[in-house]
Amino acid sequence: MATGYLEILRARHALRLLTGTLVGRLPNATAAIALVLFVRAEGGTYSLAGALAAVYGVANAVGQPVLGRLVDLYGQPRVQLPAAVLAALAMSLFALSGTDPLPLAYAAVAAAGLFTPPLEGGLRALWPSVLRREEQVHTAYAMDAIAQEIMFTVGPLLVTLCVSVWDERAALLVLSVLGVLGALSVVVSPPSRAWRSAPREAHWLGALRSPGLLALLAAFLFVGIALGSITVAAVSYADGHGGDAVYGWLMAGLGLGALAGGSVYGARRWAGSPERRLRVLTALLAVCYLPLVLTPGVVPMVLLSVVSGVFLAPCIACAFIIVDRHAPSGTVTEAFSWLVTTFTVGASVGTGLAGPVVQAGGTVWGFVLPGVAGAVSLLVLVATGGVLAAPARGGVVAASSENDPNRAVEPRFSSGDRA
Repeated sequence: MATGYLEILRARHALRLLTGTLVGRLPNATAAIALVLFVRAEGGTYSLAGALAAVYGVANAVGQPVLGRLVDLYGQPRVQLPAAVLAALAMSLFALSGTDPLPLAYAAVAAAGLFTPPLEGGLRALWPSVLRREEQVHTAYAMDAIAQEIMFTVGPLLVTLCVSVWDERAALLVLSVLGVLGALSVVVSPPSRAWRSAPREAHWLGALRSPGLLALLAAFLFVGIALGSITVAAVSYADGHGGDAVYGWLMAGLGLGALAGGSVYGARRWAGSPERRLRVLTALLAVCYLPLVLTPGVVPMVLLSVVSGVFLAPCIACAFIIVDRHAPSGTVTEAFSWLVTTFTVGASVGTGLAGPVVQAGGTVWGFVLPGVAGAVSLLVLVATGGVLAAPARGGVVAASSENDPNRAVEPRFSSGDRA
């Protein structure tokens, strides 16, 4: 299993790009917990902390596809690094000024979210130029999904370490500096400097003019809802079974399951179309959420949380392949950024829905919601199967394209049904 991953990491620039992207995304991955800890240290309420975190999340959801389109138009260095610097300056302003005055706090947090660079989408756009074989790119997508699980596990630990060694303000400042350094490491690399998006037909919808991409985004909105609702239901379960430590074990189990599933999925090459495979993976994801409604004792519940996460990373990795197949020419970074935004919005919606559900029906109904959301995601994929089965490459590029007048070819693979 490790051979395929080691082969990718030995490829020139691959380890640097992956590491730089993960480090550059730390401010985004840890924003929620870092904001909550800082606001509480400043004497603010949990309501204020939640409101600031929500503002950051909404601004980030808006900024990712916008900045992704700018990357496709102007290249990675001219967008990613300035955006990272602006985001870091905004978060540093918030850290130094605190929560008073409130308008400044909200504006600074919103700017930090809005200018978060789309490093995640940028990395996936770079893989085909770094890894010359198509099967390596597909394995890299799986490794990317696995790395995300590791980052979302290590990130909060880094925040708590900074808080224990220094304080909450220092944690925000350190993370902001790391974000800039990670982005800098990526954009000065030869693959990032050389990368150019394919010529694109001028269209205000950009990547969203692809029916297949829209279908995928609709499905992944509900995958995000499922994941967001689990976090709230897990808090409710932990309240009655031992408190925060149990919640931590449940979330760790979910991450461990995703890590294991993604590792196995990426270690082999799969026959058939990725669209058909995604339907199977989504069905398995929904089925594995269902046993959580049993809410047994802590040890069995942790084991069930591991099972519930097994098909999450494979679903995400498979979705990356489908995005690349359906993104119109010249919009690959924007398309990947839309997937990130949709998943993030879905998780926020799931968190918002699960609260009233748990309040009204208890913990069991909170765990019903992920299964229902997973089933709806599957229904969307089945209903749009005809659209997803026909990847569109964006048609003919206009004589005066928006970008790349030299008509450079965007490094990507056109694989038909091979995956």
